[in-house]
Amino acid sequence: MLSVRQIHVRYLVLLSLRWLPVGLLIPIFVLLMQERGLTLTQIGLALAAQGVIVFALELPTAGLADAVGRRPVLVIAAVVNLASGVLFIVADSFALLLAVWALQGVYRALDSGPLESWYVDSTIAVDPDAEYERGLGQGGTALGIAIAAGALLSGGLVALGPVGPVSALTMPVVVAGALQAVGLIALLALLRESRPTSGPRALRTSVAEASRKVGEAVGLLRRSRVLLALISVELFWGFGLTTFENLLPVRLAEVLGDADRAAALLGPASTVAWLASAGGAALTPLIIRWLGAAPGAALLRIIQGATVVGMALIAGPVGVLVAYVACHTVHGASNPLHMGLVHRQVDGPYRTSVVSLNSMMAMPAAAAGGVVLGLIADRSSVSVAMLVGAVVLAVAAPLYLPAWRARGVTSPAPADGAPTIVAQPEPPSPDVPPGGPTDRGNTPTADASASRR
Repeated sequence: MLSVRQIHVRYLVLLSLRWLPVGLLIPIFVLLMQERGLTLTQIGLALAAQGVIVFALELPTAGLADAVGRRPVLVIAAVVNLASGVLFIVADSFALLLAVWALQGVYRALDSGPLESWYVDSTIAVDPDAEYERGLGQGGTALGIAIAAGALLSGGLVALGPVGPVSALTMPVVVAGALQAVGLIALLALLRESRPTSGPRALRTSVAEASRKVGEAVGLLRRSRVLLALISVELFWGFGLTTFENLLPVRLAEVLGDADRAAALLGPASTVAWLASAGGAALTPLIIRWLGAAPGAALLRIIQGATVVGMALIAGPVGVLVAYVACHTVHGASNPLHMGLVHRQVDGPYRTSVVSLNSMMAMPAAAAGGVVLGLIADRSSVSVAMLVGAVVLAVAAPLYLPAWRARGVTSPAPADGAPTIVAQPEPPSPDVPPGGPTDRGNTPTADASASRR
């Protein structure tokens, strides 16, 4: 059996290898599709295919992971991702690029949740008192560093220019494909999982169980006011996501009066923002020690809204970018707190389904945010739209109150066959032993943000 430390290290390695290729693609994917002759409308349609497929498959694939195991589902996901990456290298038409992003939708649906669930369940199996929130926070740090490193590498590859028949903008895609292959090999080598049964008959039984597990995971929301409130946070977060992912570039171009200069600044600014997000995730243990998980998460919702207000109202580009980096810092810190609270409300057999349900809620909200805030920006101004988004982000804070009030309350025994709702106390200080005193858009960027939910 793996030790807690071995599980932790393997989780961080696999998580980093998953997000490093995404960092390579973030700066160039739209430009590459334009280079290959697609209009912005066609690009939007291709990316929409990913979102529709993720929304349709998120819960079924989560139930499958809970039923047949996290390792096989992650392996299938990695194979689909590799196929998508290889196709992206040669895709030169709307139909082929539509297929690329449809495959990405299948991949994201399969990939959403199983690795995190494997980490939490494997850690608890070795040490029921282990503070897995620390690992989730370090996972957020690893994610941010991996994306930032990928973005820097992508810029360097483009600067080197074309290599033979491969254009400069295609070079990051080639390297991303190679890294995806490395990630698949690492997954096969590092992720170990013990399943109670095996063989074709057991597999058929497990697949049949998948839909039941999904239904029971959804049923948890009817029985747990705490879990329902936590997952409802995603509706506000998804809506407000538009402010700092879609509207920020427009706001910066407005302040500078030059879209080209804004695009040039956003490259290094995005790298700094992801590093700041990693630093924010590293603050998770301190926030838990000082405030507790639920009040800390609530406060960060309000602070994030304030950073968006800064982006909307500050006149100079430096101030706008400082607010942008601050927003990502808060973003990185809030996710491990939120996910830790979610994990403590559900037992192992339904963990992936609940994580995916949590993630899925942000998708329709992000779509609504894009439409509503875009309409406000067109009819009024970008600043007004960002202020509306800031309010939506902040008003989610009271939804953490049920989790705060539920500290130390144990749920009554469920009816036979019903999944267990686990109302656990907030984790102790990371420096205090147990018993002593006192864990979401359709572009690669939004893919990264949504996955942190």
